[in-house]
Amino acid sequence: MQIDIITIFPEYFESPLKIGLLGKALGKGLLKINLYNLRDFTKDKHKVVDDEPFGGGEGMVFKPEPLYKAISYIKSLDPSAWVVYLSPQGEVLNQKMAGRLSQKEHLVLICGRYEGIDERIRANFVDEEISIGDYVVFGGEVASLVLIETVVRLIPGVVGKKDSVEKESFSTGLLKYPCYTRPRDFMGYKVPEVLLSGNHAEIEKYRRKKSLEITLRRKPYLLKNAELREEDRKMLVELLKAQRFYIFLVHYPVLNKKGERIASAIANFDLHDLSRLARTYGLKGVYIIQPLEDQRELAEELIEYWLNKKGAQYNPLRKEAIKLVKLFESLDSAISEVKRIEGALPILLGTDASPKREYISCEEARKLLWEKPVALVLGTAWGLCDEVLDRCDYFLEPIWGRLDNYNHLSVRSAASILVDRIFGIYSIYKKG
Repeated sequence: MQIDIITIFPEYFESPLKIGLLGKALGKGLLKINLYNLRDFTKDKHKVVDDEPFGGGEGMVFKPEPLYKAISYIKSLDPSAWVVYLSPQGEVLNQKMAGRLSQKEHLVLICGRYEGIDERIRANFVDEEISIGDYVVFGGEVASLVLIETVVRLIPGVVGKKDSVEKESFSTGLLKYPCYTRPRDFMGYKVPEVLLSGNHAEIEKYRRKKSLEITLRRKPYLLKNAELREEDRKMLVELLKAQRFYIFLVHYPVLNKKGERIASAIANFDLHDLSRLARTYGLKGVYIIQPLEDQRELAEELIEYWLNKKGAQYNPLRKEAIKLVKLFESLDSAISEVKRIEGALPILLGTDASPKREYISCEEARKLLWEKPVALVLGTAWGLCDEVLDRCDYFLEPIWGRLDNYNHLSVRSAASILVDRIFGIYSIYKKG
């Protein structure tokens, strides 16, 4: 592979290109790197490569002429050279992208500085924009080194053992398992016994499970494209059982349109849709809080129909969902039931379409799932009373409108969206 780097600081690369496996790859001829000083493609005696932006503003912008000349010169030597601009606006570098780039014979890396490069170069003479993350560094040089190391180590012969590359984080779509070395006992912290057993099958099983667990807890989005076997999915299901999530649907105390405290009626659709939602996402239960006895009796009749009467025979799938529904007279009794089942009080995650309290995102709520049981507290009618909200430990960010501030959703719709935002990332089963 050949990599050409266009930069105003070629000296930046002097040391990194000489050390470690990168230096050895260059020495073996597995890789060739050329450094092009952008200033060499200027005409003026001061070798100016930048200028002020049209329209005003902070900083300077790389002029189009030197960049065009540098790219054109390299392309004249090899028209197939793939031009990459290291930019915060680019797609974030990942292992799959690195694998694709490692198949290229010739890469050209443009290292921007200041406020970037002239848009006409980016739009018309760059094949691909790549970012190394959503943060800002001084220039593209450090980003190019990250890209080079990520790509070059995938070239056969650069890393001594092929197995080393294949078992690294991201290579199979998962994060790597924990590693240990001597001594066996360090300050009382011991190496897991399975790694000392000599049983290679058990060691591989342990490492695979740890890899799945670390990925699941830290970067679950990787699972979507990971290479998962059926035994992997079984392991993940067991790990996901540590997430104990309930829906609390509160019918009292809630508010009416006038802001008055009321008890609302149970809706047939709520029981059906919320139970199916809970079954789909593997939630532990849908708890209906309703103090009115006649309302609970009506709901119990419906539940009984689907669990033990004609409904159970007509639609067994609905029966499987409805059995997650339980009725309670008060919020306290629902909380007590969770404590009885789980051995711990649930974290109450409040909801409010017009928030008056500081809220957390669904991503932040996801972290709570590994700590204790969690109950998503939803209000019917016009929302939860303050006395319920005051008991909540956290408040979930509302669902916002896309074009304006309209966000008046049914409780069923809101619950579905919120649950999917929290749990959709863990969906590992698909119908074939």
